[in-house]
Amino acid sequence: MIQYPATDIRTLAITAPSSGVDKELHPLLEQTISRQQENGFEVKIGKTAWTQENAKSAPAKERAHELMEMLNDSTVDAIIPPWGGELLIEILEYLDFSNISPKWILGYSDTSLLLLTITLNTGIATAHGTNIIDLRGPEKDETTAKWIDVLTTEKGGEVIQESSAFHQKSWDHQNPSPMVFHLTEETEWKTVSGKPLKFEGRLLGGCIDVIHHLVGTPYGDVKSFSEKHIPGESVVWYLENCEMSVADLKRSLTQMKYAGWFDNCAGILFGRSAANHPTEGYTAEKMYMDFEAESGIPLIYDVDCGHMPPQITFVNGALAEVEVKEGKGRVTQKFI
Repeated sequence: MIQYPATDIRTLAITAPSSGVDKELHPLLEQTISRQQENGFEVKIGKTAWTQENAKSAPAKERAHELMEMLNDSTVDAIIPPWGGELLIEILEYLDFSNISPKWILGYSDTSLLLLTITLNTGIATAHGTNIIDLRGPEKDETTAKWIDVLTTEKGGEVIQESSAFHQKSWDHQNPSPMVFHLTEETEWKTVSGKPLKFEGRLLGGCIDVIHHLVGTPYGDVKSFSEKHIPGESVVWYLENCEMSVADLKRSLTQMKYAGWFDNCAGILFGRSAANHPTEGYTAEKMYMDFEAESGIPLIYDVDCGHMPPQITFVNGALAEVEVKEGKGRVTQKFI
C-alpha cells in the first residue's frame, strides 16, 4: 500500500539536501520566497539553502539532519529544495527511514534520488516535478502550475495532466531572467513505432544519471518495494537524462535491467534531453528502438520531464494511465 501525504498545503519548507544557492544567486532565492508568500504560503527556509561549497550545500550529516527536522516538523506541509545538484547520494546513510512522517517532497534532477529512495524504502509517495527556484517568476505555464493540483489531490482521487504545447530548448544560466521559462519549441511526444500507445502501472523514476547509482545498494531494492507495497502490480518508469551520452544512457538502462528494475514493467517514459549526444552515430532514437526490442517494454519519449521544461508532476507510487496519440500525451494519476 502507498502512503499519500496530507493535501492541506499551507507551509512550504526549503532545504538543500544536494546543492544550495551561491551568494551571488541569493536574489533568486529571495524572489522565490516572496513569490510563494504572495501566493499565500508560509515559507520556512533552512540554513543549507543559503550555502554552497565543494559541490554541496553543507556536509552530508548537516544536510540530512536539516532534512529530517523538516520531515518531522508538524508545521511543514511540503518540502521543495531550491534545485538539484551533484552529491545528494552522500546523505542517504544518515536518514532514518523508520522515522519519516509522510509529507510531500517535490523536485527533480539530483533531488529525484531522494524521492525514489524514500518511496522505495517507506512506501510514501513523493513528487517529481519543478524545483522551487523555478517558481519565482510572475508568469505560470499551465504544465508547471499543475504541481499544486497534484499535491492537493485527495487520497482516492485522480488528477489528469496533458502534454505541454511548447517547451524550452535551452537555458541561459549566466543571465537568469524574471521570465523563468522561454517555451519556444513545439512539444511532441513520440513512440518507437510512431503509433498510438497506452499503458498503466505504478510510477517510479527520476533522473537516470543519479538513480541508477542505487542499483546494488540497500536503498534501491525495487523488488522488495514491489512485493511489500504494490504486490502483483506493474510499474511504469519515467526517466530523464541530464548529462549522459547515448552510450552511457544505454549502459545505465542495461544495468537497471540486469538488476531486475524493469521486471513487470508496463512501459517507460523518457523525458526530453539536450544531452542525448550520439555515440559514433548511435542516436537516442536508435537506442530507444533497440531497448524496446530487447526488453519487450513499450517506450514513449520526449515527454515533459526533466531539464528541458516544463514538467508534468509525476508521483512515485501513484497508479498512472499513460497514453499518447498524434504527438499529444495524457497522464492520469490515481492516488489509490
